[in-house]
Amino acid sequence: MLPSQALLPAVVFALTALQALASDTFIAAVYEHAVILPDPTEEPVSPSDALALMNKNMDVLEGAIKEAAQKGAHIIVTPEDGIYGWRFTREAIYPYLEDIPDPVVNWIPCTDPSRFGPAPVQGRLSCMARNNSIYVVANIGDKKLCDSSDPGCPRDGRYQYNTDVVFDSQGKLVARYHKYNLFRSETQFNYPKDPEVVTFETPFGKFGIFTCFDILFYEPAVVLVSKMQVDTVLFPTAWMNVLPFLTAVEFHSAWAMGIGVNLLSANTHNTSMAMTGDGLFTPEGPVTYHYDSATDEGRLLLGELSTQPRLSPTYPPAISWSLYATSIKKFPGENDTFSGAVRKDMFTFSELRHKAGNYTVCQGDLCCHLVYQMSNKRKDEVYVLGAFDGLHGSLIKYHWQICTLLKCASTNLSTCGQPVETAQTKFEMFSLSGTFGTSYVFPEVLYSGVQLAPGEFEVLRDGRLKSKHGTSKPLITATLFGRLYEKDLPHPLRASP
Repeated sequence: MLPSQALLPAVVFALTALQALASDTFIAAVYEHAVILPDPTEEPVSPSDALALMNKNMDVLEGAIKEAAQKGAHIIVTPEDGIYGWRFTREAIYPYLEDIPDPVVNWIPCTDPSRFGPAPVQGRLSCMARNNSIYVVANIGDKKLCDSSDPGCPRDGRYQYNTDVVFDSQGKLVARYHKYNLFRSETQFNYPKDPEVVTFETPFGKFGIFTCFDILFYEPAVVLVSKMQVDTVLFPTAWMNVLPFLTAVEFHSAWAMGIGVNLLSANTHNTSMAMTGDGLFTPEGPVTYHYDSATDEGRLLLGELSTQPRLSPTYPPAISWSLYATSIKKFPGENDTFSGAVRKDMFTFSELRHKAGNYTVCQGDLCCHLVYQMSNKRKDEVYVLGAFDGLHGSLIKYHWQICTLLKCASTNLSTCGQPVETAQTKFEMFSLSGTFGTSYVFPEVLYSGVQLAPGEFEVLRDGRLKSKHGTSKPLITATLFGRLYEKDLPHPLRASP
């Protein structure tokens, strides 16, 4: 007979599984981690020094994992770069990498740590999951040897991948994902030859996973949702906030609503690099979120989500994003426009000169329509209606269509499009729509102080983004953010010579 201690994890797992099966909801957690970074160096440190740093970060993550499990969470997501940071050359990151096998090998590193060679990080993460009876999602580095028979093999004889791993509540490795869309500074990693579409089943829904920059691209993000029909996407990220459209909480909440799944977003926390903002986002809006640019502390979030959001009676209906905008006549003021830059994207803007009005702004194939009424027209604040239809990005170019009601940084129109975090103007109503050439449109409403507006706006079936009862807080932007994936240019680093 096995000792009672040995039976305990299995009993806890069985009870947790039965509880999840009996419910149409589950408890999810994300942890925004203030990563302990290594000292910058171009030379590799010793494996023991690398592990010492990773253990410091895992000590913090373990505390969050224990707390989440004690509060009933079934799964917890931790951030991209959350175990070793990001200050690396290709050579310097090597001591931090482990060989991560394909999950088909049916491996529990916690109980069989040496099966695939040294794997102390995988072993510890596996034990965190097993000892706390919780699914654990983490981001680490994978290494794979290659040779001259592989024409793509790097000169140093190995592939290095930015990798997400998932361990189930018994500590078994159930998912491994290699990041496909690397950000421009991730020169320490390789792209996998083909995009990976990674899913796994749990007693509380079907999950998919990808990493950070991947969310902006058709592969793997849209493929995972539209073809694999996952219920929930796990999203480790190291997201640098970029106002006015790409703050983490703003865009990630909009993506979950526009694409129609749960998104468990776990961000790194580093205020010097504008990294903050995580949350639990659903097709109906955020369950909970966190944005903190003032302190250096991490944060654990928990919330209850639907296991199968598409079956929920409150699941949003399908949207015809251009239906309303293409059915109406162009409003006056279309020619009263000026150009302004949002970062390097040249928008066509029209100033909202009155307390209330109807406006149209067009650029390329996109016309944006706005009906609005301000609570009070202030002399010290300027708002514009803006349109952008074109390619974004310097090295990697991808196509956006954006309609936005936007606060300018000052009364000088040349500041329209610059980052703004605060405002004073509330709107009694607004209705924003556009002649989008895509079904992938993400609705954003951002209030003063980088706050979301859950429950205060809706998207009608004809594509109008509307306030419900006026804005309860001053408005920074209301935006419809569209992606025309088919117009993206070939990736310059993956294109055939």
